[in-house]
Amino acid sequence: MDSDAVRGVERRQLVGWGGLAAAGAVAAGTALVGARPGHAAPAPSGPGIPPDTRPGGAYDRYVAELAAEDKFSGVVLLSHRGRTVLSRSYGMADREKGIRNHEDVAVNLASGIQPFLSVAVLRLAQQGKVSLSDTVGAHLTGFADDIAGQVTLHHLLTGTSGLSAPAPDPRRVFRSREEVSEFHRQWTRQAKLEAAPGTGSQAHTDGAGAGLAIAAQIVEAVTGTTYWDYVHEHVFGRAGMHGSAFYTRPQWLTDEHIAHSYMRQADGSRVDAVRNLDKGSTSPDIPGKNPGRAFIGYAGGDGFATAPDLVRFAHALRDGTVLDRPFADLLTGAKLPQAARGDGAAPAHPSFMAYAMPVKIINGQWVIGRGGATGGSAANWNIYPDTGWVGVVLSNYDDVPLQEILDRETQAVTGSR
Repeated sequence: MDSDAVRGVERRQLVGWGGLAAAGAVAAGTALVGARPGHAAPAPSGPGIPPDTRPGGAYDRYVAELAAEDKFSGVVLLSHRGRTVLSRSYGMADREKGIRNHEDVAVNLASGIQPFLSVAVLRLAQQGKVSLSDTVGAHLTGFADDIAGQVTLHHLLTGTSGLSAPAPDPRRVFRSREEVSEFHRQWTRQAKLEAAPGTGSQAHTDGAGAGLAIAAQIVEAVTGTTYWDYVHEHVFGRAGMHGSAFYTRPQWLTDEHIAHSYMRQADGSRVDAVRNLDKGSTSPDIPGKNPGRAFIGYAGGDGFATAPDLVRFAHALRDGTVLDRPFADLLTGAKLPQAARGDGAAPAHPSFMAYAMPVKIINGQWVIGRGGATGGSAANWNIYPDTGWVGVVLSNYDDVPLQEILDRETQAVTGSR
């Protein structure tokens, strides 16, 4: 592993995260430990490593059983204080070319990419280039007066903007970055204000998606560059995430380190999303969705990351590489309680919305992270700042039992049941 890839872990003094105490701080000079595809790195020993997190432990066995039944394809990784405890890879990254999944394969994060938008905005805030109380109209034109004058960056990042927006056509196939950018410019200006900003969470509504796109356009207006280029240089680049990016469709088709997304079809088969743009997901949550049609993702989804890169990001947050301590606290701090699910059930754990991601308290520990699902992919990354753990699940199947996998991960790390 090259030195640049771990520079953020090796060479910076680590800081705490205020109320989210960094009891699991990485020692200076400790590098991430890699593993061969399908094999776990040697597990660190000591009282801080619960048995269920180790190779051969309960979590490892559970994922292996899913993979043996073809219910999981992808990568799982557990890291403790900068050292890999468990790294497993299963299935094929590209069936047509015979390329297996491995630790450094990049997988579509779907909406799991959204917190990187928040980091981009907060970098500009700590530089004094924006304020979270800035309204849309302070930076952009073409919006209705009530949106321009009332909706703030804080509202956009917490999903409380009160916006509604027309649902995009999931069948549209984009052909260039310029077309994607122009679509989002026009789409966001069709938004309407239907509720008072700040009065409630919009969760996964199209209005919330438009709000994230507006925030990305503010990044572009302030920096004079595209959102993609800004995030690549100032977020991914600073964190040492050299295998992560908003990849284009041509890159997805030719770069062998990007996992292809396999969508379950009604007949039980799975098809490669990027090679079958005429096909869509049959999942009831994302009917007809095919991420290959996008050409390139944007603020709301379809960026790619590797599992080790997401560990690097976690440590870059902690050690001040991407955000100064007060702004890292601001990123992850609880902003408002999470609402009950659609069936009326309360969250299983005390849960809150931070900036474009939820934070939870599980068995006395804060858990920070974000997940997402799209046609052919399901992903999640969790940071356990009180104890120094990071957990990553990246799958290039869209029908994996992601929530069950995450429940097993948090049980292994926190001891919760």
